[in-house]
Amino acid sequence: MNALIQPGRILAGRYRIDQQIGVGGMAVVYRATDLNTQHFVAVKVLKPEYNQDAEYVARFQREAEAASKMTHHNIVNLLDVGMDSSGNRYLIMEYVEGQTLKDVIREKGRLSETSAVQITIRILSALQHAHSNGIIHRDIKPQNILMQSDGHVKVADFGIARMANKNTLAKGDSVMGSVHYFSPEQASGKEAGVTSDIYSVGVTLYEMLTGRVPFDSNNPVAIAMQHIHNTPVPIQQYAPETSDAVCHVCMKAMDKNPAYRYQSAWDMARDLRHAISGQVGEMEPRIVDGRLPGDGESGGMQPARRQPSRRMVRKKHTASWWVITLLMSLVVCYGLFVGTKAIYERVVNSAVVDEYLGMDVSAAQRQIQRAGLRPEIMEINHPTIKAGEVILQAPQEGTTLRKNDVVVLTVSKGPSTQTVPKITNLTVSDAITTLSPYGLTLTIVEYVVSATVPAGRIISQSPEEGSVCMSGDAVSVSVSGGMAVVPNVYGRHLADAQELIAASGLSLNQNITFLETDDTTMHGLVAQQSPSGGSEVIASAKVSLTLYRVPSMMARAKVLLSLPQTESMMHVRVTLVESGVEYTAYEGDFPANASREPEVELCGNELGMYTYRVYCDGEFAYQQQVNME
Repeated sequence: MNALIQPGRILAGRYRIDQQIGVGGMAVVYRATDLNTQHFVAVKVLKPEYNQDAEYVARFQREAEAASKMTHHNIVNLLDVGMDSSGNRYLIMEYVEGQTLKDVIREKGRLSETSAVQITIRILSALQHAHSNGIIHRDIKPQNILMQSDGHVKVADFGIARMANKNTLAKGDSVMGSVHYFSPEQASGKEAGVTSDIYSVGVTLYEMLTGRVPFDSNNPVAIAMQHIHNTPVPIQQYAPETSDAVCHVCMKAMDKNPAYRYQSAWDMARDLRHAISGQVGEMEPRIVDGRLPGDGESGGMQPARRQPSRRMVRKKHTASWWVITLLMSLVVCYGLFVGTKAIYERVVNSAVVDEYLGMDVSAAQRQIQRAGLRPEIMEINHPTIKAGEVILQAPQEGTTLRKNDVVVLTVSKGPSTQTVPKITNLTVSDAITTLSPYGLTLTIVEYVVSATVPAGRIISQSPEEGSVCMSGDAVSVSVSGGMAVVPNVYGRHLADAQELIAASGLSLNQNITFLETDDTTMHGLVAQQSPSGGSEVIASAKVSLTLYRVPSMMARAKVLLSLPQTESMMHVRVTLVESGVEYTAYEGDFPANASREPEVELCGNELGMYTYRVYCDGEFAYQQQVNME
């Protein structure tokens, strides 16, 4: 699979790619149609360059498993996880139409206090659900908040997209999200926790209120250092109308010390509700060293200070240069250490991946461990491969890894079993929707005449409700076709027969046949019909007719057809419209090298002007009139 999938590609036999709608650091996102339900879904595909990176593949699987635990109205829900025949991973997610919060901020500059708080409360509701399930988002930012046209808020990207974005930092085994929004502990390379997400929510609220991020630079390292050391410009300097209470909640969420932030999303949401309702409650600012945070920065009254002398300033500047020089030296030394360590790990402390495809998983695990690597198992059901056999591996054979790196094995669990649900009395579309979560498909075996079950509803199913079958199996059904009674049209003219058939809710088969006779009184009348008059048939049935025809009374005309050029055999059908009834007058196949203007003879029942229509390979081509003599 390439980074760009062409529209029309079908994943897992179910999801038809419609168009690309986004590109992240590690994934490409498409809008697709679920062919089972005809609903739109979002498909996030891991970029090809990461498919053989064992760490990213392992994290992808862990994130997919984590996302599958969450179902919340403010979270973009994960619907399915899959892998194509080439070993490329993808997530199937709920499709949300609308803008990102970042788009909204760009359009409006900044949001009203009420709107910003309401959006933040919904983000916090989603995070409270995630945190309760032991899941840390680690990449909360406006780009990952989706805004529907009705104002509904959805938090996205609990998955792999958080692991590599523009302006990212990595340290050791930690890969973190966008540097403008992550917490001081993430900037320091430490593990992110609940309060890290709280900090990112604070930054997002700050941006909604002011229209700008608290820290910015062209250098991501500089931004990270600001998160660690600098105090944001007070919100009211950019948005004077913002209440003190909301400002306090935002700044508490962005405290440098995780212990002084809100300890849960619920706590922050509670204080925001109090703030906009005027009930400050337990929102007293924390006092540090006998003063409030931000003293001297808000523009309030301050005691007069004596201006320092030039000598004092020069000493301070000299000391600052010494500090800068020392820090730069430490950075250079650290870089040399990291570079040397990386060379050692790549050249000396490495192992080459073998091929494990088709092996028993236990044997493959032992072989991986003997090479000094760590196996990680991902199990999926497979309709034909026996349980315990390795289907895919990442990275591929011959890849060089560091010792203790991860090799991900995808192992068959064999076909999954499902209990068949009841689908009788449902419409076909509702039955398909009912079977979809079970991994079952629907096959219509026949349409049955029924005067009691409405047309389009299922009369019987096989296997029956409660039966056990394999995922991927088809449930065969008989569907009610309703009921109609065929009128008796023997001996009638074609136009009269057509009118009676239509009045019964049936339709006429255009492939009318003819029976020659010498009886001139029978010319053009119905000689035979199928089904016969009085038969009970499904409501959509077609009635086939045979007409009497006296050769000497037939009207004839030869016409030159104008056929399009093709590179293969083309099927041509010519119909005549007689007394408002269209029927087939000629049918034949033309090779690619045949004449494009063949002459054919058309026969009608009566003299006069006829309309004839030409169909090529089932598609209408053109129509003309001809005088039948």
